Amino acid sequence: MIYTVTLNPAIDYIMRMDELHMGITNRSNSEEYYCGGKGINVSLVLAELDIPSTALGFIAGFVGDAIDKWVANTYVTTDFIRLKSGISRINVKIKAGEETEINGQGPDIAEDELEALMMKVDHIQDGDTLVLAGSIPNTLPDDTYERMLERISDKDVRIVVDATKQLLVNSLKYKPFLIKPNKQELSEIFDVDVQTKEDIVTYAKKLQDMGARNVLISLGGDGAMLVDEDGQIHEAGVIKEKVVNTVGSGDSMVAGFVAGYEMKNSYSYALTLGSVCGNATAFLPWLATKEKINELLEKF
Repeated sequence: MIYTVTLNPAIDYIMRMDELHMGITNRSNSEEYYCGGKGINVSLVLAELDIPSTALGFIAGFVGDAIDKWVANTYVTTDFIRLKSGISRINVKIKAGEETEINGQGPDIAEDELEALMMKVDHIQDGDTLVLAGSIPNTLPDDTYERMLERISDKDVRIVVDATKQLLVNSLKYKPFLIKPNKQELSEIFDVDVQTKEDIVTYAKKLQDMGARNVLISLGGDGAMLVDEDGQIHEAGVIKEKVVNTVGSGDSMVAGFVAGYEMKNSYSYALTLGSVCGNATAFLPWLATKEKINELLEKF
């Protein structure tokens, strides 16, 4: 089983208008809302690939109820901790020429509620996959991911970490199966200016020396690169099509990579499917769909 963790999920409420004027009442031309959170995004794209997963994390209030219902209506099992108080986040994204975002804070999470999530992590078994994606809310200890990984350190679990800077670095002692920094994050981790392919490979291998087995580097409009645990370098380009949305592309890449490796036990195919899923999300208003993934696989 694949388990994804989303510590601070949200509903993304998107409002579209021609212009935004401060200090007066504005009216939108249209609205959309989507269930959000990096781990949840991974689970939802896995569902499009017919790969089951279990979504872990915290939900609260009526927004949490909506998140749980939304995710459970897909090929995903929900096993969230329901918090005693507060409400899950609503993130408002105003698209009026420029995009303005107001992201919610999220509910407070008590120590006993965190321990309840840890106990669910304890049930992860040999052969399972655990995906840790996104930041840790400021109501939780900074070492929350490390505490999770410590609890399964004696098991043969594929660990996938898609987090920024120190969160990523702190996970490396647990020898994760896959990490996914981007070029900017590589620069920040090592305090250097990573520019060339040679730079990317050099610092990806440094992350392997620190414990990572496979390093997947997303390069935005330049595609992606994988330095695998056998020392092989794989590259993937991008498909030329109108970009509609970049939110969730990285999560979709993670989902495609995990699914591709499960399907064929091949790093080359995992990178291909990951890249296709990331592209598919970029070309759609929300996350990649099965139809778009299959369409792009024929072009890739």
